[in-house]
Amino acid sequence: MIHLHGTVATASASLYMTKLCKHFRHKISVEFDERQARADFPYGHCLMRAEPDLLRFECQAADAESLARMRAVLDDHLPRFSRQEGLVIQWL
Repeated sequence: MIHLHGTVATASASLYMTKLCKHFRHKISVEFDERQARADFPYGHCLMRAEPDLLRFECQAADAESLARMRAVLDDHLPRFSRQEGLVIQWL
């Protein structure tokens, strides 16, 4: 398994994490509360953690292609739900 970590600086981390999870749960298995989440994509899983000023992502997949797919989904969806802030995930 390979990993990818990302962060987003925002005072609304819990709000955006919850919006992502509510959207994703229409198609995949998602467990979440106001502080943490787990989204199980067909090609890997992503753990999210909402901190006071930061939203953290920890993604894991079997191969680079699967990890890239998950990153693309997150990179596409977060800006949609954060139009006012224009958030972009900083991948490490």
